[in-house]
Amino acid sequence: MSSAGIHDVAKAAGVSISTVSRAFTRPGLVSDKTRRKVLETADRLDFNISRSAAALKSGQTYRVALLMNEDISSWFNAEVFMGINSVLQPHGYDISLFQRIDSARHRRDFFTTLPVRRNVDAVFVASFAVDPHEVEQLKRVNVPLIGINSRSDCFDASIGIDDEKEMGTTTNHLLNLGHRDIVYLCSDPIKTIDSSMDARKRGFVEACTAAAKRGDINWKVISIPRDSVVTDYALTHLLALPRFPDAICCQMDRIAVPLTLKLARYGYRTPRDYSITGFDGTPESDLIGLTTMRQNPREIGRRAAAKALALIEGKTLDEPNETARAQLILRDTDAVYPTDCSTDGSTPARQSASRNEPTPPHDPAQEGGDADAPGDERNRRRR
Repeated sequence: MSSAGIHDVAKAAGVSISTVSRAFTRPGLVSDKTRRKVLETADRLDFNISRSAAALKSGQTYRVALLMNEDISSWFNAEVFMGINSVLQPHGYDISLFQRIDSARHRRDFFTTLPVRRNVDAVFVASFAVDPHEVEQLKRVNVPLIGINSRSDCFDASIGIDDEKEMGTTTNHLLNLGHRDIVYLCSDPIKTIDSSMDARKRGFVEACTAAAKRGDINWKVISIPRDSVVTDYALTHLLALPRFPDAICCQMDRIAVPLTLKLARYGYRTPRDYSITGFDGTPESDLIGLTTMRQNPREIGRRAAAKALALIEGKTLDEPNETARAQLILRDTDAVYPTDCSTDGSTPARQSASRNEPTPPHDPAQEGGDADAPGDERNRRRR
């Protein structure tokens, strides 16, 4: 038995052929009641519309591309995808994922073949910049290019936070709390790609450089190889420092959360012994009460998708390039650092306890022990 055609579905559902087509390809233009009737009729008649035929008729593929420098499993990319899909799916669009566009070869393959294939209606670039040559390849097929947390004059539209500025705000928060011995933990940049996360380091360096002109401050950047076990590498370097920092500023929550938990095993607890901040506002940061700079990638994805739809339809955007707001969320991992001395010239209690005698991990067998317990000696040697 052969399947029915679009004419059969239209006749059985009591609608026009164009309504049947829109119910499949652009459902946002059809009422829910009508679409349900068309879909139920199509299912009963074993009908499937050809997306290729619809594309030939409309000149659109009803497909967009989402490029990312990591894979979809990362929190940011997953949230962006859900935001874009929530807007485009009701309009009949599919999203093609191009993951780990983090090498020259991957980028060349995509941007070189796209003009020939012409198989997307728009391209979203998440968290990295494209070069003029790549943009020129896209312009050949008149495909709107939308930047997400990416800054470039080449984009037709863009939306994202100002990573450099927001990390500067986070760093200044720690400085205003009185911290003067600060370490910044970040992943090594990818040489072939300009990632938005790398801008955060610039914000930290700029804030610390300005603070150093106003007073005594010791700051350091520890860059972590991307192919390493991030928290283990960071932990090793922190414990090897001559003096444990009184504040740790992390490039992202993905570093800060596990590091906070691991440092506690070595007797360093926040905020008693040090302050630590993250960046992104992931669900994991809330679980441990991490102070962090929170962004909303799902909302950013929604707004990026709305811009793409308008551009696909030939509309002019009132605000093509938009800066989204991030918010510093103060929780439980930061506190005022006492820098003044007591009347007898000794250091403040918190400074003495955290910098000179980090508390060893809890061990019931050592309760009531003397000052020369093995755990204490171990921590003294580590310093």
